[in-house]
Amino acid sequence: CSAFVNSTGFIKQIKIKNSSSFEKSISYKEYINQVEELVNNNKTSGENQSIELSEYTKLNLRRMNRLNKTNVLNEEIHSVLKECKTPMVWLVLTEAWCGDAAQNIPYINLLADNSENIELGFLYRDENLELMDAFLTNGGRSIPKLIALNKETNELIGSWGPRPQEAQERMKVLSQTPELKKEEIITEIQLWYARDKNQSIQKEFLDLLKSWC
Repeated sequence: CSAFVNSTGFIKQIKIKNSSSFEKSISYKEYINQVEELVNNNKTSGENQSIELSEYTKLNLRRMNRLNKTNVLNEEIHSVLKECKTPMVWLVLTEAWCGDAAQNIPYINLLADNSENIELGFLYRDENLELMDAFLTNGGRSIPKLIALNKETNELIGSWGPRPQEAQERMKVLSQTPELKKEEIITEIQLWYARDKNQSIQKEFLDLLKSWC
């Protein structure tokens, strides 16, 4: 999910204060609870309270609830998580209306739940634009965006998002196809997720964890 800003590139330096950012963040359970409350009130997160975005939010809640029940980690990732000794804070920028967030953050949460060394927190993108603008994707405020920090030093370890690379490449092609409407592009990406069944994100995080740990 993207929004574009006037930018000549990434902010080269930003002081990320682990404690203050994490203190502002909410847990996955709190995030789900907040999304449920938004759905019950026919609302979404952020200032844009359009009917379209509120409907996306309802759909995303169903997606997350389904993936919370069906997501599994493969044995190799279990092993890497068990061996990982680097204490990390993972901050995830998201919004309730974002379909890519709904598809990916349940798996990110599952990773954190299976590690003693990963603390996970969620931040709403539009309430944290300074942080978001340090991690643009091709000039866009694309989410979800995971920012991994060393818990002890506050140093940036790495980042991931807004979607697996294969889906990102597919999105680029679709976005450059003039005859496609926004709704058609969104549908095509969601169909990609259905076909992929989390295989791509598993492979990518396996590589990342081997590097980050």
